[in-house]
This record gives sequence, C-alpha cells and structure tokens, in this order.
Amino acid sequence: MLQRNNIIEPASLREDPFSPSLPELHLDPQGAVVSSNPSARALFPCLVTPGKSFKDLLHEAEKFGFLSNGIASTIFDALLAGRPQHLFEMRDGRAILLSSLTNGPGLQVLSFTDVSYVMQVTLSRQRDVLTGLPNRLELVRQLEERLASPANDEIAVLYLDLDRFKLVNDTLGHPIGDTLLKLVSDRLSKILGPKDSLARLGGDEFVILQAAGEQPTAAEALASRAIDLIGRTYLIQGHSVQVGVSVGIALAGLDGKTPEDLIRSADLALFKAKSAGRSTFRFFTEAMDQEMQARRSMEIDLQRALVLEQFSLAYQPQYQIDGKRLVGFEALLRWSTPARGPVSPAQFIPLAEDIGMIGSLGEWVLRKACKDAAQWPEPISVSVNLSPLQFKNQKLIDVIVSALASAGLPPHRLDIEITEGALMDDTDATVAILKQIKALGIKVSMDDFGTGYSSLSYLQKFPFDKIKIDQSFIRSLETNPDSAAIVRAVTALGESLGMMTIAEGVETESQLRQITHDGCKQVQGYLTGRPVPQHEATLLVEQMN
Repeated sequence: MLQRNNIIEPASLREDPFSPSLPELHLDPQGAVVSSNPSARALFPCLVTPGKSFKDLLHEAEKFGFLSNGIASTIFDALLAGRPQHLFEMRDGRAILLSSLTNGPGLQVLSFTDVSYVMQVTLSRQRDVLTGLPNRLELVRQLEERLASPANDEIAVLYLDLDRFKLVNDTLGHPIGDTLLKLVSDRLSKILGPKDSLARLGGDEFVILQAAGEQPTAAEALASRAIDLIGRTYLIQGHSVQVGVSVGIALAGLDGKTPEDLIRSADLALFKAKSAGRSTFRFFTEAMDQEMQARRSMEIDLQRALVLEQFSLAYQPQYQIDGKRLVGFEALLRWSTPARGPVSPAQFIPLAEDIGMIGSLGEWVLRKACKDAAQWPEPISVSVNLSPLQFKNQKLIDVIVSALASAGLPPHRLDIEITEGALMDDTDATVAILKQIKALGIKVSMDDFGTGYSSLSYLQKFPFDKIKIDQSFIRSLETNPDSAAIVRAVTALGESLGMMTIAEGVETESQLRQITHDGCKQVQGYLTGRPVPQHEATLLVEQMN
C-alpha cells in the first residue's frame, strides 16, 4: 500500500494546472465529465466520454482492471470530503496524485500527476536497502503515530542485536553475512502480530515495534520467541551458521514518552542483556540509566587518564619454589584519580576495550614495563598481559620490538601472557602472531589456564613456555578435591610438554605446600609478595641478590 505521509510535491504541480501535459478532466456541478484532454483519455482508455459521471468512470476503471478493487470509493470519498489532493495507486503500480481545483462557476478541474518516481525516492529514504525493512527514520515515524493513539499503553519497543554476527562476517565473508541478515529479517517477520512492525537500524541491529498486547507479558513472550527462532541453525551456501540474539525491551509510558526516549531505553536494556551473557532479554529499569551515566562519566575520565598520567604499574614477584629464587615480576596496571581514588582493573580494562582505547593503553603498559625491567639485573623477567583485541592490531609485532629496543631489554626477559580469549576469535591468525613473538626470543605464557573450554586444544596448537594455573583452583585447594586433582593434572601435563607451571593466587602456607607436593615449579601470590611500585620491586631485587 502507498504511504500517504510526507508526500513530496513534484515540480509539475507547481506548473499551470491546466497544462495539456497533465491528464485533466473537467466536471460540471453534478460531477459529470464535460471535457478531457488526450492524456486523461490515455490514463483511462475508452472510458472517458462527455456526460459520464466521474463516479461511474471510476467504477468502470475498477471493472476493467485499471484500478484495484476499493480504490474507486476512496477517491470519490476524498472528493466529497473536499480534499484538494488525494494519492492513489493504479493497478499497474503507478502512484497518481489527484488534484482538484474550482474554475469558474461550479466547474471542477481534476488533474492527475504521476508521482511514482517521487514516491520511490521517498520510500527509499524510509527503507533499509538490504532487507527492504523500514529504517530508523520510518521506525520513528511509525512510533510517533502509535504513541498518539489512545491504546499506547500496549506498545513495547524490542531492540535486538545479533550475537556472534561479526565472527560470521570475518570468517565467512560479507556476502554470507548479508544473506544471514535477510534470513534473520524473514524469521522475525514471521513472529510479528497483525499490528506489529519490524525495522532494521543498520549493522546487525533490529527493532520490533509491538503495537498490541497486555504488557509486559506480551513483550516477554515475543522476546523469548525471537531468541529461540534466531538461535536455530542457518544453512547458507553450504555453511552451517549459528548466531544468537540479545533483546532489550522498553514499554511506552513507563520507559519513555517519545520515540527517541523509548529507543534509547530499549538500547540500554539491550546493553544489560549482552552483559548478562547474551541470548537473553532484559526490561529497561531506571537503574540502567544511572549505570549508563556512571559508565559515560568513567569513559570521559579514562580517555583523559593517559594524558594526565594517572596510570601506573605495580609489580608482583614470581618465585622459583625450589630454592625460593626470585625469577621475575608480573606487571599489573593501576588507575587512580583524585575524585575516584583507585579504580578496579575489572572495571576499567573492559571499558577500555569497549571504547577502543586498549591499543594505546596496552602499548603504554608494554613500553613502561620494558623500561622498568631494564633496570633489573639478568635474568629477572617481566610478564605483560595482552588483551585479545591487541592481537587484531597489525602493528603489534612492531610495537613489541620497538618497546624492547627503546628500553634496551633483551627479548628473553619479556614474557607475554595471553588468555584463551585471544585465541577464540581467530585461532590461526593469533597463533601465527604468537609464533612471530616467540621467534624474537620472547617467552609466551597461557594465563588463567583451565578456566575455558579449549585450554588443552590450545596447548596442541602452540608451544607455550609457561602455564599459569588459575587462582580459582588454588583458592579452593583445601576444600575441593577436584581442584587439587586439576592442579596435579596440569603440573604433570606441563612437565610432559616441557612447559613451566606457575600457580597464581597462593595465599597460605598450606596452599604452597600442596602445589609444591604436586610438582608446580613457580609461585605467585600474596603469601610470597604483594604487588608493589617499581622502586620497591627494584629494592626487592637488590635484597634477593
């Protein structure tokens, strides 16, 4: 159906309304045709004759297939209501704008302007090119209309974002990604109610405008169905593709009174759903808005922190258990501001990753750690954690080489630590980078070993120098027999593969005795040394020597 909103007036309507280039009919006061021009007779072939009522002409146009059923009545009703313009569609798809003017005593002039091209341009501005769904502009317009209705308390906005879509694009290519988006839009369209609508905002983001139902029950049911349906496997060009979807929900009246407010509230709820583990849904709450304001404030402070020199490194010592010899330090990033005080790395490091700051921050850590370690004697090493996102930087190797060179630190005294997250997205590419790092003489360690699903498979793919047993296993050594068994298995595995094992998070003498008995070679934790500033680490090195 044609949209009758935001009609763009074509240039031809500003011309002489009696122009012979426009189809025209002249009607007498009784609505009968007095005269017509050739263009009008071409628009309604063989139907335009003097004396015939315009109403009969329209019904005959329906009968002979020039107009769809029901169109004649809408045109005639518009004229009776005195509307100066009315937009209708011919059976062949052309969009025609009917204009009515009074010329002289009782003479009515009807002109018909083909606005098909103008309508196509207008609709293209309201539609997503890939899927044909309404875009954000059209979504806002529809939402404005619905909010103006008396039953707007039944309206819900569901903001959907696909999980793992970027992985599909990166591994299988954008053509398959585009096909997937079309299939997703098809699936979502099948679960809509008669009054609901679906829009694509761009990328892998969709919005469902639920127009009817008892809320919040109706929105919850729709979100659950979307999660189930989108999560089912897709077969695209021989590839089995699996994605999920997270949903944020906002309710009209409760969570916003304007389209912009509702979309924003649903977006905040979506962020919470993704933070909760993805493939789930969350309703908007006021607390989410407060959290987002706090997050935005922290973003601003974090972006200033490098310039204001608010970051520092603390160094936690690592010891060889046999002989209690100091072998190195792990560099731990710290951030403190006058207003906030010390900020937990668990808060600011994920935020730095989200806002694209982890590259510059990670480079600062690497350069600072190498510079500090260069002041320690051989063979004391420094361990530096790399974020999974840093492996997407094509200049990572150059940054590492530059940091070593400018500090004058031998490569064998640098230990790069990675978690499974660095290997999960693109294992082959990450392994290739790790091989380049190791070829430089730099050591590579697997951090938090045993906490992921594929730890053992990664040991097959790359010869790590060291395995760091996650502190969660060490913490429960004395209370959980399974943890003790895992520690024994990991130390035995490390020894068989020629990899050093280090237990992190050791806090008690009992834990130290247990890991020593199980064959662990190195230790790191509060029992043997808390993280300290660089000058204290240097004093510790001097005392140990």
